[in-house]
Amino acid sequence: MMNQNPHQTKDPDALDTTKTKQPDQARRIHSHELFGGATEILIHHDAADYRLRITSNGKLILTK
Repeated sequence: MMNQNPHQTKDPDALDTTKTKQPDQARRIHSHELFGGATEILIHHDAADYRLRITSNGKLILTK
């Protein structure tokens, strides 16, 4: 009978920490693509509308 190590795995990459999966990078969208010249857009999410607007100082504000 063969003696097996209970910690041994059939997949040699399973314990290799150098091959950890990286999370997908966040998608980057430029604000001018979203706003298209407007200063305010509505975003519909999970049955609710959110308002994203550009302030006079060039900052973004998201409100429900």
